[in-house]
Amino acid sequence: MLKKILYVLIGFISIHCLSITEVKAKTLTHPVQSGDTIYLLSKRYGIPQAAIMRINNMKEPTLYTGRTITIPAAVSHADRELLAKLVHAEAQGEPYAGKVAVAAVVLNRVDHPSYPNNVHDVIYQVMPSGHYAFSPVLDGAIYQTPNEEARRAVNEALAYRGQGQGSLYFYNPATATSSWVATRERTIVIGNHVFAR
Repeated sequence: MLKKILYVLIGFISIHCLSITEVKAKTLTHPVQSGDTIYLLSKRYGIPQAAIMRINNMKEPTLYTGRTITIPAAVSHADRELLAKLVHAEAQGEPYAGKVAVAAVVLNRVDHPSYPNNVHDVIYQVMPSGHYAFSPVLDGAIYQTPNEEARRAVNEALAYRGQGQGSLYFYNPATATSSWVATRERTIVIGNHVFAR
């Protein structure tokens, strides 16, 4: 009887651990075959067409048989929630468009070869200066529960992934401590945040 209870308990723990642990998504490569289109690959992998085109530096949605293209990483439920926490911490009091743009910066970094290829690692990245890329990781604000507006902003950024200005940075000029970020090409200003690439 004790052995049976132990097996049930181990099974429960294993199933529970599997349900809360998600494998970090990585970019994939796809060898283009006859009949492939950006539209079909978008549907197959669940990634917006613009994101596939952007990560492959494509100006036109034309595919050539034999070419291998990169498919951006899908975003897990856990990473969506983490991104919503970052948006909530970074953009409280900012307009909704600013919240979407903050989420887009993270997704742009995921799709950029100079940054990690998943949301978690982009958010927790330590920069060459020794600082975290995002201040809420340092000050603990990343652990706050996000509101529904932050979650909606993340979903909208995911829906339009790969479109927009290609911003990789954002900062508030009134509070920014890095002068380097101000040297980057501005893409847009929304609320108190300047977005740049």
